[in-house]
Amino acid sequence: MRNLILQGILQSPLSEPPPRPDDCELAQLTHAFEEASQRRLGRSLSIRAVDAGSCNGCELEMHALGNAYYDLERFGLRFVASPRHADVLMVTGPVTKNMRLALERAHTAMPSPKWVIAVGDCACDGGVFAGGYACVGAVSHVVPVDLRLPGCPPEPIVLLKGLIALIEAD
Repeated sequence: MRNLILQGILQSPLSEPPPRPDDCELAQLTHAFEEASQRRLGRSLSIRAVDAGSCNGCELEMHALGNAYYDLERFGLRFVASPRHADVLMVTGPVTKNMRLALERAHTAMPSPKWVIAVGDCACDGGVFAGGYACVGAVSHVVPVDLRLPGCPPEPIVLLKGLIALIEAD
């Protein structure tokens, strides 16, 4: 036990380093997103996350957007509990047969303008679950998709860049 405690004290942590105070990329993303969301919507952007049958890897990356490193709120982004309050539906995982109707209802409940983002390889094309007996397939087989963010899982910075690209597209 003593060796384990000493090892924990003497080794550096295995987490990501904190952002530099002059992190230009995140500052530029913040500025670009604020301008685009005000121009396009006149307000901040609300996101509803839907897990359509994933392994939760993409959800972990989406949740990382809320930590102190990425700080989702400074971009004017927020996750909402109801699709009726959402502008963006971020869908992860391949759509399972049990989640098909729920995904369709969430999409129908969203007010216009509305966008759908397929997050991760599984949401984009079914991933490793493609062709499975309980899998309908990609999100685009159920609802129209405006943006695909491939990766297994995509990094949080990719998610932020995707949201900016989505809001800036005309």
